[in-house]
Amino acid sequence: MDYQELLKMAVSAAFKGGEKIFEIYATDFYVETKSDNTPVTLADKASGKCITELLSVSGIPVISEEEEIVDYSERRNWKRVWIVDPLDGTKEFVKRNGEFAINIALVEDNVPVIGIIYAPVLKDIYFAYKGGGSYKISQHDMIVELTKKNLPDHLFEFAKKLPLRKLPKTYTVVASRSHLSREINDHLNKLRNLYGEIDLISAGSSIKQCWVAEGKAHEYPRFGTTMEWDTAAGQCILEEAGSQLIDLGTNLPMKYNREDMKNNYFMAKAGSF
Repeated sequence: MDYQELLKMAVSAAFKGGEKIFEIYATDFYVETKSDNTPVTLADKASGKCITELLSVSGIPVISEEEEIVDYSERRNWKRVWIVDPLDGTKEFVKRNGEFAINIALVEDNVPVIGIIYAPVLKDIYFAYKGGGSYKISQHDMIVELTKKNLPDHLFEFAKKLPLRKLPKTYTVVASRSHLSREINDHLNKLRNLYGEIDLISAGSSIKQCWVAEGKAHEYPRFGTTMEWDTAAGQCILEEAGSQLIDLGTNLPMKYNREDMKNNYFMAKAGSF
């Protein structure tokens, strides 16, 4: 299958995962704490199971946050792999503020070549594929229409190519709503020395990467713990929009399906560094 066919399959999986999330979002759900001190809900698990089953039809292996990770001795030989976060921003889900997303990426030879980020409550979907550009579909009515139709045949009907706008005149940084840190504050002070006034906007989950690709913000710095499934989809969307996600440990674009799937600190930035 080519990238467009795999993209359509993954977007359909994202919508189905969103349906599973909504089934639980409306209930008094229980929140567990995982061994790494992060929250997990039935929504994470239901979405993950649904998406993994749908993507497995492609014959390409799946790495999902909520599934057991295959040992590196086996997956190092995979040319292609799906990398999935079935509910990115569980803290935002628990707060019921809508700022959570489903991340699905296809990685080929350690590089993300398809990326989908779907925010079910905000009704925004961002997607990209290698050589094909990055796109956004927004507004409730359009998403509702797409879910009623045979989605793969109508994906590009309402899509707008990224970036959607010129960058703001004031240097704008998007930061994590739940993960502000001393390192981020130090970085913001350095930016103030460079640019004078800066604007800071906050959001949850991988939506922050999309806002850089869209043109809402100049950069999104992250100086904290993230995993491959937090960034793979966003990196593809950024790169196909003419922006970048750089691993600050290597000063190169992030690579995927590594032995250690924990990311170094990174920077998403509009345009080139």
